[in-house]
Amino acid sequence: MCGGAMNGIPDCDLSDIPVIDLSKAPGERAAWGRPALTVYLWGLAELLFVTNPLQISSALRVRVLRLFGAKIGEGVIFRPRTRVKFPWKLEIGDRAWIGEGVWIHNQDQVTLGHDVVVSQETLITTGSHALRRDMALLTRPVKIKDGAWITSRSMILGGTTVGISSVVRPGSVIGPNTTIPENRIVGQSGQVTDFGERFSSNES
Repeated sequence: MCGGAMNGIPDCDLSDIPVIDLSKAPGERAAWGRPALTVYLWGLAELLFVTNPLQISSALRVRVLRLFGAKIGEGVIFRPRTRVKFPWKLEIGDRAWIGEGVWIHNQDQVTLGHDVVVSQETLITTGSHALRRDMALLTRPVKIKDGAWITSRSMILGGTTVGISSVVRPGSVIGPNTTIPENRIVGQSGQVTDFGERFSSNES
């Protein structure tokens, strides 16, 4: 078993550790869901109207997102410096608040219920990779239900569902494939955990 210095696990022969050739990793464009021209046009529109800190109009930001396929309810506040990977994979209910610097990296569907708050600098990401195989793109949807609050600088990973009116404390990492029940306050203590080998030393 090879693990470096963590938890007293001895080093191993580095020549035995595989390295994946990323030029052969499949799946990136499979998540686009629209022709390349649409994706490129969205990249320009996002830069000018969504991410741009000088563009202070929430209403204009919402209109541009809707133009590219986002389903956004009434009374939604969308602050500057936000990013949305693919607006056609985003649904937001009425009166939700999206804080400054939020990044919705939605290679799969992201659904936010009504009266949801996503606070500053939070990352919602639906994508991961087949880290023990070929780094192929893997995606899972994220659902944050009505009245939930994702506080600042949290990370919500693919396959996560946050229940009605639950709160995720600042700086928490939730997921992947996690369900938070309704009406709960959840978070993490920040401890570092060694999850074991990426590649098994028993594999040929």
